[in-house]
Amino acid sequence: MKVLVAGATGGLGRSLVPKLIAAGHDVTGMVRSESSAAGLRAQGAEVVLADGLNAGAVKAAVAAAQPEVVVHQMTALKGGIDFKKFDESFALTNRLRTEGTDNLLAASQAAGVRRFVVQSYAGWNLEHGGSEIKSERIPLDPDPVPATSKTMAGLRHLESAVTGAEGIEGVALRYAGFYGPTGFIGKGGEVVKLIEQRKLPLVGDGSGVWSFIHYDDAADATVKAVESSATGIYQIADDDPAPASVWLPEFAKILGAKPPRHIPVWLARLAVGEVGVSAFTKIRGADNSLAKATFDWEPTYTSWRQGFRHGL
Repeated sequence: MKVLVAGATGGLGRSLVPKLIAAGHDVTGMVRSESSAAGLRAQGAEVVLADGLNAGAVKAAVAAAQPEVVVHQMTALKGGIDFKKFDESFALTNRLRTEGTDNLLAASQAAGVRRFVVQSYAGWNLEHGGSEIKSERIPLDPDPVPATSKTMAGLRHLESAVTGAEGIEGVALRYAGFYGPTGFIGKGGEVVKLIEQRKLPLVGDGSGVWSFIHYDDAADATVKAVESSATGIYQIADDDPAPASVWLPEFAKILGAKPPRHIPVWLARLAVGEVGVSAFTKIRGADNSLAKATFDWEPTYTSWRQGFRHGL
């Protein structure tokens, strides 16, 4: 099939493009500048240039590529995340999830694209409280931390726009926390450095549950979603959601670092705000069973325990 990947040089795009090509698809990468094009062409992909926020440029790019399937992987998180200014950290990504999605979806509909797959997220946005693992059947958190409200709105818009679009097969993939060579959780990545320097403490009882997924496993699931006819929302995570009290000390051990320090909730609230406190004490993990059954997909790294040891 002819597949257009928007955001082809991002963290997931760098794993996805070669896997799509290896699966026999004709791939075009949509990137903002020619400086990103050489690597894609070297992999065997075609290239079209467009800023996702420029509706005219996006429409021209999609029309030129004439894809059967469009994959939206556009984000802008290279500057890192400030938990106390969470929505500000995601400001450009939120525009890509709203305006960018609308631009790419409208261009796809105009070009007669059959299928549209978009990157969503499963983590802090899942409903807090109750069971430690949440499925797609459970609505997103109805009462998000105020500092995340704009980012939550962006995710809600993205999922509803794509799965409710007329005349196109819409799929939203809620990826868990990414890790891999080029990620924040990766060799030389921001999170790894913090753990090695004992600057990422365990907050409170550490009961917040995290889910993870390696970039390559996420890419494999995305290829399956591209090739499927199934529509709707699916969570892409490994099989081992774990509380922060479990994964953070284990990760420090894997890295050969000293165990993380412990700090009380009141002190963490001053340092990283309510979002940071929630991440360590309230969030819930992602159930991946629907994606596994629908797409006949299994992650290579079934647990972050193996993935952190061998996949960074």
